[in-house]
Amino acid sequence: MSAPEPPRRPRNRATAAIVTASAVVVAACAVTGFLVLRDDGGNGSDKADPKPAATGSASPGGKARSAADGGSGPLVPGWNTVVNAQRGITFDVPASWARQSASWVSYVAKDDDPEEKPLVAMMAPAVFKEKWCTSDDDRSGTEEDTPLASTGTTGEKGSKNTAEAAKDTATNWVYGAYTQPDRTRLTIGEPESYRTETGVEGSLVTVTSSGTPAKGKCDGDGKAVTFAFKNAKGAFVSWTYVGAHGVPDEVPDTTIRKILSTVRLFKKGDGQD
Repeated sequence: MSAPEPPRRPRNRATAAIVTASAVVVAACAVTGFLVLRDDGGNGSDKADPKPAATGSASPGGKARSAADGGSGPLVPGWNTVVNAQRGITFDVPASWARQSASWVSYVAKDDDPEEKPLVAMMAPAVFKEKWCTSDDDRSGTEEDTPLASTGTTGEKGSKNTAEAAKDTATNWVYGAYTQPDRTRLTIGEPESYRTETGVEGSLVTVTSSGTPAKGKCDGDGKAVTFAFKNAKGAFVSWTYVGAHGVPDEVPDTTIRKILSTVRLFKKGDGQD
């Protein structure tokens, strides 16, 4: 069946449209996510696959081997593997993070854009505390859920280098999801060199906001950490964490860095369980 256009976003909140075989379900979240005829780079994609692929490679004894042992399972025991085969990226998240399907795309757009052209997007994200904050700021009778944090991957088509890609993507996430139309609240870190546990090298940029006026119950400051690098085909791609900043249950930097350390190039056989 044909996928619908993403629904309009009320105020600063965004919506999510999940296309199933028989119905369209609409729910609210911090950024817009949907299964549609587009990918995370803004290019057309004529199919969406809601079925996650199987994960892990089995040893002769039938036990799944971790990536550290040469298999396709998670590097961190007890964590789950997230895959964006289209962009050639794999990484791991704690078991408490909810993984969306490989065709799920989350994005942010300008509040005054009636067509909601994405400022930035991520594909196949994992979400932490999906109902971290629930509000009905416009008193419409419909409550909207805002997650605490998300992490996913992006194609960086048009970027000249990894430092530029990391800076632009991290900045757009914090601006789009938390501070727009005000850019003066942003603190943009300098690009730093980074190497993952599996030897993937690239540039890392952290962007935060501070003092953003809360227009609604779930509004506040944000943080984005983007690692940009080249995939096996030599194309610029990135991994990003984005979440609430300056709140009591903010995801600690140690957890963000641990997830980041697992970023690796996709290999045939990798997948979600």
